[in-house]
Amino acid sequence: MSEDPYDILGIKRDAAQGEVQNAFRKLAKKLHPDLHPGDKSAEDRFKQISAAYQLLSDEEKRARFDRGEIDMAGAEQAPRDFYRQYASAGGPNDPYHSGAGFADFGEADDLFSRFFSQRSARGAFRSRGADRRFTMDIDFLLAVNGGKSHVRLPDGSSLEVTVPPGTHDGQMLRLRGKGEPGYGGGAPGDALIELHIRPHPFFIRDNGDIHIDLPISLSEAVLGGKVRVPTPSGAVQLTIPPNLSSGKRLRIKGKGVPKRSGGAGDIYVTLKIVLPEVADPDLTAFVKGWKAGQAQNPRRHLEGEQ
Repeated sequence: MSEDPYDILGIKRDAAQGEVQNAFRKLAKKLHPDLHPGDKSAEDRFKQISAAYQLLSDEEKRARFDRGEIDMAGAEQAPRDFYRQYASAGGPNDPYHSGAGFADFGEADDLFSRFFSQRSARGAFRSRGADRRFTMDIDFLLAVNGGKSHVRLPDGSSLEVTVPPGTHDGQMLRLRGKGEPGYGGGAPGDALIELHIRPHPFFIRDNGDIHIDLPISLSEAVLGGKVRVPTPSGAVQLTIPPNLSSGKRLRIKGKGVPKRSGGAGDIYVTLKIVLPEVADPDLTAFVKGWKAGQAQNPRRHLEGEQ
């Protein structure tokens, strides 16, 4: 399994951001788990391309990866040559040189001894533990609908995280008491988790609203009818009025992203007329004999424009 995000998405290292997004969407439409239920290899592959996209779509992270500062998972890479440079440094003019030898460490010990002895005289020294910061990638539908997930910690353990409905990209969650332990009986710190939402293959989020392109047949466009439309909370029936063109947008109220104040945004469905993959002789014969259709000029508003 490749660890190079460029190889995973099948793009060149100098690819523009638009190429990164297009490559991900193309692969996601083929490999999304909803399209391959029970296929573990497709699920693993989708996770891999999602991780690659998450890295390369962030210009700062991409630049750091290209410089070798972080790996594909975003983990810091160990600095190179620093220890050898430090160890070989010497001489009175060197910034790391100390004529006192180890005396400066002894002075530091005395300083800390006095500090803690003074603290002990006034009472036990207690300090709150430090906060720990993590990042976590979550699926689009989990961010919209809310639910539970787990964040993997550097030591191999994991924390259960409750993702609230309507979570937005970059939102920070705080887990009380899940940070570093306190000193001297002090309270532990918190775990701060920054959430990043993976793109969805066909839902596009715009604040509280969601947009989706819906393919319809020529028959449905001409005659109208009822069709099933996927939403984050499940498919719903949508009535298509007769005689609609591609690009017509319909609204499904209250099925978008949940709001903290209650209710939810809307879903906007853009119709896309799709002809049969195999040409229908009857349809071809009808169109050839359809005089009104041949007289129609849907580009009349563009006449005179170059």
